[in-house]
Amino acid sequence: MHPPAPDPRAAAAERPRRIAHLDMDAFFASVELLHYPELRGQAVVVGGRNVPPPARQPDGSRRFARLRDYAGRGVVTTSTYEARALGVFSAMGLMKAAQLAPDAILLPADFEAYRDHSRRFKAAVASIAPLIEDRGIDEIFIDLTGLAEDSLPLARRIKRAVFEATGLSCSIGITPNKLLSKICSDLDKPDGITLLDHRDIPARIWPLPATRINGIGPKAGERLAGLGIHTVGDLAAAPLELLHRHFGRSTGHWLYEVARGIDDRPLKTRREPKSVSRESTFERDLHPRLDRPALSEIFTGICRRVADDLAGKGYVARTIGIKLRFSDFHSVTRDLTLDTPTADARAIRQAAGECLKRIPLEQRIRLLGVRASSLSPAAGSPAGGEQGRLPF
Repeated sequence: MHPPAPDPRAAAAERPRRIAHLDMDAFFASVELLHYPELRGQAVVVGGRNVPPPARQPDGSRRFARLRDYAGRGVVTTSTYEARALGVFSAMGLMKAAQLAPDAILLPADFEAYRDHSRRFKAAVASIAPLIEDRGIDEIFIDLTGLAEDSLPLARRIKRAVFEATGLSCSIGITPNKLLSKICSDLDKPDGITLLDHRDIPARIWPLPATRINGIGPKAGERLAGLGIHTVGDLAAAPLELLHRHFGRSTGHWLYEVARGIDDRPLKTRREPKSVSRESTFERDLHPRLDRPALSEIFTGICRRVADDLAGKGYVARTIGIKLRFSDFHSVTRDLTLDTPTADARAIRQAAGECLKRIPLEQRIRLLGVRASSLSPAAGSPAGGEQGRLPF
């Protein structure tokens, strides 16, 4: 038996907030469909490495790669809703995806285009509601509490501004807090609007699987299922003592509250990054000596991208580190603290190279990554020295 619904009057008195979560619909795939409108309505997958771009045919049409022809270690970056209906989702290996949807169109990722459209949609929202918490390239929280406009027309106005800026649709959930808004933005996808207050929790939230709550992953979901807890409503009906016993006091108390839609977290309108990193997993394992030119080019490119990311965020880094994963999946990391913080690509390359010299290169390499940490706001940083001679 479920507990009674929370008293909406008490909830409104304690948390008179109006928080929106805006999530772009199949963002990467939707940006690609702007470039290739003839693919609308088809199963399209974005991802992989060395995927050939669409080829223009003599009749003016374009020839696209198919998922069944892909060979390599790549993963799905995103997929259209038609591909998702076939079981293909982000982070899935492309070889597995090809078994599920062999005829799906395969496109290479265009991250520069995605970043551009991300900047555009966020600027469009900020022109209407400037209190934004940036949650990534395709989603934001928005504090609407101080705006006089009613939620439904305001949501429609925001969606219209996003479409006019990008040509893309988004889905919005508006509730008293971040927890509920994150859930609600996914309830009516794509191009949806979901409004909810505490009175709606029993009817709209409690029937959902417990794993729909952000923070309850597959392992926690399995543990809850072992206790007979499958839905959010089941979780709301579970005694607090039971949750404490199986999950500890802190997590147990969190589960008890989120099942009732309680979430007092404020929006973080400015997030200080702790680190910036880039890495590359190779299509084939590369030999430190025989593939040295290719490794050197990749290594330099990663360092440049880290430098670009730092410059774009307005930070410099005092610590530079590298990560190697070898063919046997064993990973090694090294780092170096600099005398002077930097965002300069040459200095990052030199420091990362010094880290690399401290790793025995006796196996083929599967993955290479560079990380910049100990960040501080940039006030101008000097260029680094020469690269020096490196293992590759």
